[in-house]
Parts: sequence; structure tokens; C-alpha cells
Amino acid sequence: MDQSNPSVSSSDRYAWLSAEVSPIAVHDREPALDKKASVKGQAFSRCIGKPDAGAFVRLEIIVALFSAAIGVAATANGVAAQPAETTPLQLEAKIPLGNVHGRIDHMAVDLKRQRVFVAELGNDSIGIVDLANRKLLHRIAGLRRPQGVGYEPSADLLYVANAADGSVRLFEGNEYKPAGQIELGSDADNVRVDTAANRLFIGYGSGALAIIDAATLSKIGDVPLKAHPEGFQIDPDTSRIFVNVPEAHGIAVVDRSSQKQVDKWPTPGRGANFPMAVDSARRQLLVIFRNPAELGAFSMADGKLVGTAETCGDADDLFVDAKRGRIYVSCGAGFLDVLEAKGMANPRIAHIPTASGARTSLFVPELDRLLLAVRTSTAEPAAIWVFRPVP
Repeated sequence: MDQSNPSVSSSDRYAWLSAEVSPIAVHDREPALDKKASVKGQAFSRCIGKPDAGAFVRLEIIVALFSAAIGVAATANGVAAQPAETTPLQLEAKIPLGNVHGRIDHMAVDLKRQRVFVAELGNDSIGIVDLANRKLLHRIAGLRRPQGVGYEPSADLLYVANAADGSVRLFEGNEYKPAGQIELGSDADNVRVDTAANRLFIGYGSGALAIIDAATLSKIGDVPLKAHPEGFQIDPDTSRIFVNVPEAHGIAVVDRSSQKQVDKWPTPGRGANFPMAVDSARRQLLVIFRNPAELGAFSMADGKLVGTAETCGDADDLFVDAKRGRIYVSCGAGFLDVLEAKGMANPRIAHIPTASGARTSLFVPELDRLLLAVRTSTAEPAAIWVFRPVP
């Protein structure tokens, strides 16, 4: 589809996403019983004669089950269970990935072609999904535990970071033929594209961000860090990069101009900080910790922790939906959490069941869709689940 055609309306352009699929309902604990629905013993006697204790108990059970079926429920954290049609993320499609085994890592998107690149780490491959036609288009095999992917549109190149040999392999963006290779040494991981500067940043090794020149396709520098970098984000409004460094128990602040770490924000009492997102509107850095499982909101002005919120467990991706003022968290525990980006509290408003191990996702604001990578299991085949935010 040609997104540049001004005659095509937004609704027509994304008409491929309009299929009807039963959405996943929200639930978090056992339904509460509606005691007003209980039948009193005297009324029961008038209906059938002498009261029978066993029959009365059976009727109570039937009433309780009926109450549960019509959704008289509440979650443990006070978030009311929602009918499927009001869930803030509705499952719209499942796009099969075919014969893929093992862990799935991060994703990237080519907006012009509406294709998603899926790092199939356990399968040593990259799956390329055609979103417009809802199908697997191509697979790049023979990789070495690919973890991170990034698409650079000006050169029309796909970058794939491999954990096993530390290589970054390049592929041209149409037919995916090999286009080069950059050696980083070990454990090449997350990839971020700085379109304005025509550069890429790739976390790798025992502690560094590699700086790649997108014009020359070569490494032009390193930013040393105290330990291996996990999730990191480029601040579009300043020259800073924020980096989760869980083994160093903090968040590193890097200056892109000087190519140096200029600050560290400690995270005492919290560990395993992996996913990260920038909330530009509120000037907050959002970080998910796995121990304990919670979101921490940090002031981007001084690094102070200004708020926390409970989240699902084993989170690996985190996104801000600026249009709706929401936060999306995908977790290997088998849930998507939706939080309200409000003040300092960021309260959770939905806890949506997905699939065990489905912890990586990609929110694409231009398509207004959240994509969830689901690995092969006894319950589900490998697939990309497409969620539509509502309203």
C-alpha cells in the first residue's frame, strides 16, 4: 500500500486491520458473588414445599455461577473487569509465523512497505511479516541468535544484531539480500535508529554502545558503560541517551555529542531493569523492573523517582501511546498491562491475558496497532498478535 497517496483516507489505508476477531477479555481474580441473587429459605419453601438443605445449596451454586457468567467481578488491585468490547486493547488478528521454535526477541517496522521484522532468536532467523496481507512474507535464516533489529529508511537497510558472535548483519530492504557485516565482538543486542543524525546505536558486549554511521555502514565510535546495556532510548528533545544497566544497578545517562556517560541514576531496592520508554509530554523516563515487578517513573530533569505502579511479571517491552495517554507493557508471565499516563501514579487500568512467554511487542503509532510476538507452545503456534487500541 502506498501511504504517500493523499487520496487514500486513513480508514481505507488501514482497512486490512478491520477483521472481526473475538477480543480477549480482562480478568484478574475470581468473581464476587451477588448475594442479592440468593434465594431465601422461606421463598424456597413456598416454591417446592419443605426446605431441603442439599437442594438449597445446589441452587446457591447455580446462582453464583450465573452471577459469574454475567461478569460480576473485580480485580485484586481494584481494576474492575471489563466486557470484551470495552477492553482498551482488542485482539484483531493472529498472523502465523510458521515453523518457528524457541524464544522470540525484539521487532522493528518498515512503514513504507508495512512489514515487520521479528528477531526469532531461538530459531536463528528473522521473520518478515507482511502486515497488509497478514502473512509471513520471507525468512532470513542462518543467523546467530538474533536479538535486536532496526530498519534504517534512508539507505533502505535492515540491521540485525546477533548475540552469539557479536555481528551486526545488514540486508537490503526489498529482497533482503546480504548487504554487509559489522563486527562488534560479542553479545550484540538492542538497536536504535537516530534518523536525524543518520546514525544507529547498538548495545553490546560487557558494556558499550556502538555508534554506526548509516552513510558509510561502519562503526565510528563507542560509548563505554559499566556493564552490558539492556533497553535504552534516545531522547528526541536533547542530546541524551538513557540506558538500562541492570548489572550496575542503575540507569546510565549518555551524551551523544561527547560520546560519554555523563551521569548515573541509581535504582536502590529494585533490580532487573530491562524495558524503557520516554514520555516526552510529561518529561518522564519510564522503566520496568522485574524485581519487584513494577514501573518506575523518573524525572528527566534530575533523575528522581517520582512514581511507581505494579505491573505484570517478566516484562520485556514498554511503550507510550501519546494519543490516548496510555502505557503498554508486555510480559512473559502471559499478560499485557495497560496503564494510564496520568500525573505521577500511572494507575493500571487493564490486565489482559495473552500467552506464556509472549514478552516482546512493538507499538506502531503510525498504524495505531500494538504487535505482540507469541512463541510456539503447546497452547499456541508462533504468531504475531495484532491488537487495536480503543477508543
